Amino acid sequence: MRCYSWSMTRAQFEKLVWEAVDSLPQFFRDRLQNVMIVIQERPDPPDDTLLGLYHGVPLTERSVFSDQIQPDVIYIFQKNIEAIAGGDADEIRRQVRITVIHEIGHYFGLDEDQLAALEDEPDAASAA
Repeated sequence: MRCYSWSMTRAQFEKLVWEAVDSLPQFFRDRLQNVMIVIQERPDPPDDTLLGLYHGVPLTERSVFSDQIQPDVIYIFQKNIEAIAGGDADEIRRQVRITVIHEIGHYFGLDEDQLAALEDEPDAASAA
């Protein structure tokens, strides 16, 4: 992975993550429950290509008999996103949105085609 001298502060990056969550269609935002979003610099073990990771049981695989005490967790890896975006702020914003939507899509049990369609939808926050 190439190193870039420019990077966002954690607060700037976190703001982009929450903007991405807010950009989801209302249907998804209303149903997003018991999920933590954690921003880490990099994954452990290291993987330069991993931008985000969903850890949990997708809604489509749960039953009324499932014990769901612990929240599902979505990890967003700041330094990997910054690197893949080449340090460009607009591209970082775009990659954050794609990654957040993709990982939240896993929570909902969406397949890759459904995820791609959701990622292509206009930003709900800017449409409001």
